[in-house]
Amino acid sequence: MGTGPGLIAIPLRTKFQEVVAIDPDPDMLKEAQRQAAAIGAKNITWLEQGAELINPSLGVFKLSTIGRAFHWMERKLVLERLYELIADDGAIALLNTGDNPWQSSLPWKQAAIGVVKKWLGEERRTGQRGQGTRKPLDPPHEVIIANSPFARQQIYEVPFIKSWTVSSYLGYLYTTAFSLKIFYGDKAEAFEADIKEVLLAVEPSGNFTEELKATIHVIWKY
Repeated sequence: MGTGPGLIAIPLRTKFQEVVAIDPDPDMLKEAQRQAAAIGAKNITWLEQGAELINPSLGVFKLSTIGRAFHWMERKLVLERLYELIADDGAIALLNTGDNPWQSSLPWKQAAIGVVKKWLGEERRTGQRGQGTRKPLDPPHEVIIANSPFARQQIYEVPFIKSWTVSSYLGYLYTTAFSLKIFYGDKAEAFEADIKEVLLAVEPSGNFTEELKATIHVIWKY
């Protein structure tokens, strides 16, 4: 849910018989479908709707995944509705890579975000179609979950090293809520040239690495 460009749904397609990917933003879904088609992913159903509108007609699911989009959902309502859809031995996984380029200390990331700000403004876009502003999370997910019908929760952390090239990082930026390609319109090519110039000025090799920590917040039905 809140599938965006399919960063979770597409990789998980090999682990399940069927994947249902939901997002309220048609542009996000269009990009997700483009990426899925490029690798021949055929067992994903794409639905344009808000997570708050899910109902039992969708079926019964072993796993529901949500990335950072959970922050923007009506969390209490979404958990109540998910409870009806999750199998008795199923669960929800809230996934987060811990990557926040807007607060990174890495020079190359700071340079890239500087270019984004130059083109889109100082205030970070987020939410559907990038029209929202980031807000504090209150109460935390853990509190909302503890007061939901779900029985238990546990948080796991997995450190990993991520490598990027100029091209792959630009592709990543185009999948984020703050830097979708559609925001740049017919100036996308100029933005890309700007990003490339700035990143290569910081690291002429064009190869970038960072240490990240994936957080998996698992919520079991029983």
